[in-house]
Amino acid sequence: MASKKQKIWGWMFFDWANQPFHTLIITFIFGPYFTSAVMSDGAAGQAAWGYAISIGSICIAVLAPFLGAVADASGPRRPWIVFFSVLYVIGVAGLWTATPGMDDVTLVLGCLIVALIGAEFATVFVNSLLPELGTKDEIGRISGSSWALGYWGGLLSLVLVLGFMAPFPEQSQTVFGLDPIFGLDPEAREGDRATGPLSAIWYLVFMIPFFLWAPDAKKKNLDRDAVSKGVQELVDTLASLPKQSSFFAYLASSMFYRDALNGLYFFGGIYAAGVLGWETFQLGVFGIIAAALGAVGAWIGGMVDQRIGPKPVIVFCTIALIFVSALCISTAPGEVLFMDVGAESGLPTLVFYLCGGIIGAAGGSLQAASRTMLVRQADPAKMTEAFGIYALAGKATAFLAPFLIALVTTFSESQRVGVTPVIGLFLIGLVLMIWVSREGREAA
Repeated sequence: MASKKQKIWGWMFFDWANQPFHTLIITFIFGPYFTSAVMSDGAAGQAAWGYAISIGSICIAVLAPFLGAVADASGPRRPWIVFFSVLYVIGVAGLWTATPGMDDVTLVLGCLIVALIGAEFATVFVNSLLPELGTKDEIGRISGSSWALGYWGGLLSLVLVLGFMAPFPEQSQTVFGLDPIFGLDPEAREGDRATGPLSAIWYLVFMIPFFLWAPDAKKKNLDRDAVSKGVQELVDTLASLPKQSSFFAYLASSMFYRDALNGLYFFGGIYAAGVLGWETFQLGVFGIIAAALGAVGAWIGGMVDQRIGPKPVIVFCTIALIFVSALCISTAPGEVLFMDVGAESGLPTLVFYLCGGIIGAAGGSLQAASRTMLVRQADPAKMTEAFGIYALAGKATAFLAPFLIALVTTFSESQRVGVTPVIGLFLIGLVLMIWVSREGREAA
């Protein structure tokens, strides 16, 4: 029988195990590699990446609340986590097939979609266990600490890639002065491609503490009508949402600000590669800064959440991300805040590193506080359903940021103009937070 501390650590290890997908694949290494080397044109690559993310997000939006309702009806979450973990591992490992300049990228994008679906659904079921770990006042700190642990995992995975797998641009040795391990060929960009198998192995190893220690919901007597009853309860819950004004407003707000944040994660590294011309090493440094400050920011955010609640954390971080989004868009080679600083100036690089740090710190705090805010808003007896609806709210428009970025990029033929929609999405989310109660369901 695991102790309370072991249960908390076991649950937290999911964020550690899952983070390389977001750090290595989505944001800093594989995504930029795909758009700059697998696809011959950066704008076309950014558009293709955006459409693939949109497809995966739509699948998640459609299925998440129904699967959450069924899980609540049956009890245990672990079988669901195992199933979607297998999907994730298969999908992310398949990204190895992405060779430079390949003619048909259908398989690669298919693997990306499968990995995204597996990672997101596993997250839904893991997050639903958060209330099992402590009281309302404790879960803010637990969520923030868990997100911080995940960032440290992402940071370590980045160091491993830069130090042992991916060499300096146009060189044969890594930042540690070593040849890439396992004979990875720099010419074939095998260091970048290996981030897929590395993420799969990392997940398999570090999910062991989760399965050993993390708590699970008790099994319920599942009769033949349990699934249909669970779905009917979901329909009733969705129909009643407009009457739950705070919960409804929070779902709407988080739908937009999380979509905008995902837009920054999905395209931040791609933007830096296409607009600033960064290679794997610069992107890795950018990622290390973002991950390190993200860990600190998530931890601090968890402490603040525990003291004054999640809403002030969400509002402050959203404002910070609006500012940094505008700063990113105004930065290009030889230009900061749309002002000329000289073609040889290193200021744009420094500004973009600063942006990475702010995105990491504010983004980590925002996501950790969002989990605890959902727990405050939702019915404790229907927590998986609530996180399924939360996933629906997040994914119902999760295609919007990638799709708008892809669409604006396509028509403008500019990666810089293409990322402007994220500012509008952050603003909508910020305005909708006005109607969200700090105490949520308890206040109602």
